[in-house]
Order: sequence, then structure tokens, then C-alpha cells
Amino acid sequence: MATSSVSKGCFVFKPNLKKRKISVPVEDYFNKGKNESEDDSKLRFETYQLIWQQMKSETEQLQEELNKNLFDSLIEFLQKSHSGFQKNSRDWGCQVKLREIPTAALILGVNVTDHDLTFRSLTEALQNNVTPYVVSLRAKDCPDMKHFLQKLDSQLMDCCVHVESKEKESIQVTQKKTHCSMDSLSSWYMNVTQTDPKMPRKKRTCGQWKSPPVVLILKDMESFTTKVLQDFIIISSQHLHEFPLILIFGIATSPIIIRRLLPHAVSSLLCIELFQSLSCKEHLTTILDKLLLTTQFPFKLSDKVLQILTSIFLYHDFSIQNFIKGLKLSLLEHFHSQPLSVLCCSLPEAKRRINFLSDNQCENIRRLPSFRRYVEDQASEKQVALLTNERFLKEETKVLLENLHGYHTNYFVVLRCLHQFTSSLPKYPLGRQIRELYCTCLEKNIWDSEEYASALQLLRMLAKEELMTILQKCLKVFKSSSEKQLGSTAKRIEEFLAQFQSLDAEAKEEEDTSGSQSKGLQKTDLYHLQKSLLEMKELRRTSKQQTKFEVLREKVVNFIDSLVREYLLPPEAQPLHEVVYFSAAPALREHLNAAPRVALHTALNNPYYYLKNEALKSEEGCIPNVAPDICIAYKLHLEYSRLINLVDWAEAFATVVTAAEKMDANSITSEERNEIIHARFIRAVSELELLGFIKPTQRKTDHVARLTWGGC
Repeated sequence: MATSSVSKGCFVFKPNLKKRKISVPVEDYFNKGKNESEDDSKLRFETYQLIWQQMKSETEQLQEELNKNLFDSLIEFLQKSHSGFQKNSRDWGCQVKLREIPTAALILGVNVTDHDLTFRSLTEALQNNVTPYVVSLRAKDCPDMKHFLQKLDSQLMDCCVHVESKEKESIQVTQKKTHCSMDSLSSWYMNVTQTDPKMPRKKRTCGQWKSPPVVLILKDMESFTTKVLQDFIIISSQHLHEFPLILIFGIATSPIIIRRLLPHAVSSLLCIELFQSLSCKEHLTTILDKLLLTTQFPFKLSDKVLQILTSIFLYHDFSIQNFIKGLKLSLLEHFHSQPLSVLCCSLPEAKRRINFLSDNQCENIRRLPSFRRYVEDQASEKQVALLTNERFLKEETKVLLENLHGYHTNYFVVLRCLHQFTSSLPKYPLGRQIRELYCTCLEKNIWDSEEYASALQLLRMLAKEELMTILQKCLKVFKSSSEKQLGSTAKRIEEFLAQFQSLDAEAKEEEDTSGSQSKGLQKTDLYHLQKSLLEMKELRRTSKQQTKFEVLREKVVNFIDSLVREYLLPPEAQPLHEVVYFSAAPALREHLNAAPRVALHTALNNPYYYLKNEALKSEEGCIPNVAPDICIAYKLHLEYSRLINLVDWAEAFATVVTAAEKMDANSITSEERNEIIHARFIRAVSELELLGFIKPTQRKTDHVARLTWGGC
């Protein structure tokens, strides 16, 4: 393209759209070294995607099932509350009575980050079953009544589905021209819902009713301004016969907030019914049960990783969505950092992939700590074959993976059985939730802990009814398993139950015989009766013979103890557990548990860590003169004590900065240079004050107080 011209002009060059930035495939990031082939990295990435899609679909289906009861009861309430308006909408007397706005107070809990997903599902359910006019508002979008009505009006325009697009646009234009008020909303509602035979309709109608209600969801009811809520409720109650409104309050704390925000004169205009969502802790237990405590997904978490995720959930946000994101990050990190994660799939697929393992992958198997321990326990001939023969190694790997999958099948069944026994014990020595018991079993041999010993002591004091109830629950758990060994365990539990029932029959016979003997004892002297009772007590103290029930109860406890010792071994004892278990807890903590103070100190004390400029490299304790101003000021302020003299600090800053200045003496004077340095110092001090490292003090006017102590 030539730009030569006789006259002056402006030349426009269109960008070359053919030259696009070459994007690197995502699977290439899984290839960390030269020893790994591109096929392995791509296969690992595809396996990660497949497992995560399965986990994601499982969690979505699970959340729908958990919210189903809540949504069904809420929809039933909305339908009943609006039926009165349908029947008596023309009766003036009923219109006077129908001044109470139907209101559903939805208690969702403090896990605010999960509320958006719940409201999204609720909106979809209401639009499919109740009414198409569903509006969701937030407090930040409604600072006053004007913005409140504007947001309500704009969203209602989007919900209109009766009229054609042209008519809809005309309605929106006229609505924008008029002032937003309840009168305009009422007239809009009457125009939209009136039965006009000339008005064309789409396939999707406005609900099942002739006059569907308008459902308004206030997502964060606690954050709304009190005056805005009061004014809207009072005005809406006056127009309820023309504009059928139903309110849904999203409450995170407690329903008492309604009384605090609304006085009695306003709250009396609401017909409130409470709805409680499922507890987030119960939700977490269900998620763990479906995703981790099952053989459906081969991926597992180590004890430290699971503790990090659960501690963030319990002590920070109570967010199920954040827990699922942490689980996704763990899955991604496992497939990225572990080359042998290519075998983290279903057992038939893993056996097929073993046949195509490269020599480098075989060496990776030999380097695993669990495989090394396994090799050391074998005979010398087998050790040589495992370390030299590739074909023998692959066959042995198939056997070990099959044993690992069988270990998980037995592990989770026995874990649920043990939880049935210990979850109802006083003071819960092994935890009330199954996740607590699972973390303990992952960490160490559970039978070596004091809590397990105290749990067994409490089990030896259970009553017969409690013990039989727990055994019946365990029988259902064992029958659900397809393993032959656990099938024999189920038969053993059935035998225990039969023996307990036989004890009941024997107890009834003894009661009958004792009843017949009691008739003869009525004529016996009281002295002889007391003497016989004392003799029986002495015999019990001396002999201490156990009853048949106590003997049988001891057998049951010993049987459960033997199952625990046989099947609840820690995963670290299993060969090739690194293939399916993610144990890089520090990497996960670095991503999830932010440490802003440490990051700030690193950035200000060593700017080369982030900027990667060779000129910023310096020895420890030295201040590079080419560093950013805030870094120089920060490193200088570390040399002072509690109070910092601004004059001394500024002189030290100028000394360091001028060492890097190479200015022409003719271009700038010394006074101008000092003013520039002074301005740079003031800016650096202001930035440190903004970050919270210093603050002004009233003790001395020319000093600032240091708010931090130590290196970081």
C-alpha cells in the first residue's frame, strides 16, 4: 500500500485479519517435560475432561433432587395464595380484604455465594409451573423507589411473551415515555393479560391461569433500604386487586430480620410463610457421599487435601459451589502433575491403557514410593523381573490396579457400617459426620487411636434394641455390595440378628416360669426373701458370669473390630495409590488460601520475583537504586522502629534515588530535581499508607507510625 500523494491526506490501513494469534492447545500445558509424549498429555487432558463432566452432571442432578422438596412446597404455596384472587377478583368486598400480599420468606443460610444458583433454578421452576412474570432484584440496583420501579418495569417488559415482537416494542416504548409507577404497571398488566381474540399468541402461554401473578424475588432482603421496602409494600397492597403481586424474600440470617426492617403497620400487609432450605452441612455430606465415598469415580483425595477443602467450607464461606471448585482444581492439578494419572479411569480402560504404556511411563511406575515398598517385599526373582521386564511389569500393574479397585469397594462399605455404629454414640468419639470418620481412616490406622478404643467401650454397653437397629442398617449396606466376601459378612450379620431374636423368645419363657413361681413365693417369710436376695448379689459379685446377651454383644463388637482391621487400612499402604489419590496439599493451599501479606512483602521487598528485570537483582539487605519508588520506601521503612521520622526517611529515599539519576545538568536544575524526588517520595508514602503499612500519628507531627513489625 503506497502512501505517496500529491496533496496531504490521512491514510487508513485496515488490519490484516488473516494473521491471527496462534493459540496453544490446552492439552499442551499437561506436557511438562521432554520425557512425556504428546499423546500422554492429550490423553490425560481428555480423561480429566471426561471425569469432570461426569462429576459435574452428578452434582447438578443431586442439587436438583435436594431442592425439589423446597421448590414443590413453594410452588404449592404460590398457587394456593393466588387462587383467591382468581375467584374473587371482581368482588369489591374481597378486594378490600385482599390487601395482604402473599409472601414467602425463603431461609437460605449464610452461604451467600450459592444463592444465585438457587434463585436461578427457582426462577426456571416458577416460569415453567406458575407464571412467566418472575422478576429478581438486588439491593445494590435499588437504592431508592425510582430505581426500584424502573428495574421492576424493565424486567417485566422482558417477561412479556403474549404479544408479538412489534407490539412488545411499542409497549416498551410507551412504557419508557411514561413515568414508572404502580399505576402504569397495573395498566400494563391489564393490557397484557386481557383476553383479546384479535391478539396473536405464541406457543408458550402466560401460565395456566387467565391472570397469572407477578412474582418478585428480593435476593438479599437484609440489604434493602428500610424506606424503600416499606413504601413499595404499602403502594403494592393498594394495587393488589389490579396488579397481583407475590413476594419472595431471600433471607441469609434469620426471619427476625423482617420484624427489624418492617414495622407492624407494614408487616401486617404481608401474609408471610416460612420456607427452610436444606442445611449446607447436610448438602456437603451428600456431595461427599456421591462423589468421593463411591467407586463410581476413580479419583480420590488424600486426608490433608480433604481437610483443606472441608476447613475452608466450615470456617470461611459454607459454600458448596466453592467446595466443588476446589474439587475441580484438585482434579486438574492431579492430572497435570502426575504423569501416571493416565491410568486414573475405569478398570477395563486402565487395563487397556497399560498395554500401550511407554518405557518412560514404566520407569515412572518403578519410581513410585508405594511400588518400591511393594517390590522390596517380594522374592528376589520377582524383584528382578519387576525392575527389568516391561511385559511382566505391565501384567503386575494390572493386578495391582484391580486390587486397588477391590480395596475401595470393600473400604467404603465397611466405612459406612462403622459409621452406623459410631454416629449415635455419646460425645461422638469418632465424629458425628461420615466425613470426619473418613478423614481419620485416611490419615492413620484408626484402631491405634484412643477415640476408637473409647468407641468400642461404648459399643459394649449398647442395649439390645439399639444394637439390633444398627445391625439391620448395616445389613442393608452389606447387601448392596456385590463382593463375595462382603456377601458372607451379610450372612454373618443375619445370624447375629437371628440369635438376638432367639434371646427374646427365651426371655419370654423365663418370664412365664417366674410368674408361676411367684405365686408360691407370696407366702414366704420376708426375712427369707431378703436373705435370698443378698445371696444372689454375693454370687453375682464373686462369679461375674456374663449373660447370653452380653456374650453375643461381645461377639458382635469383636466382629466389627475385625472388619475394621482388615478393610480400613490407610490408602498409603496400597501399591499404586498415587495413580488415583491427589496428595499435593501445599499446591492446593497456595491456590485457595490466599496470603496477601506475604505476597505484598515479597513484591515490595524483592520486585524481581514478579517483574523479572535483571537490573532489580540485588544481594540480601541491599536496596537497588533502579527499583520502583514504593519498593525503595518500603525497604527503608523496615530499618526504623515504631515511629518513623519523615525528614530522615525522605533524605534516605533521595540518597538511594539520586544514585540512579543520570540527568544532564543543563536540562534540569537541582531545585527541580529535588521537587521531583520529593513528589515521588510523597506518592510512595501515600501508597504505603493505602496498603496499611503506616499511618499518621498525633504524638509527633513530623512522624508516622509503623503498623507492621518484622519482615512479613
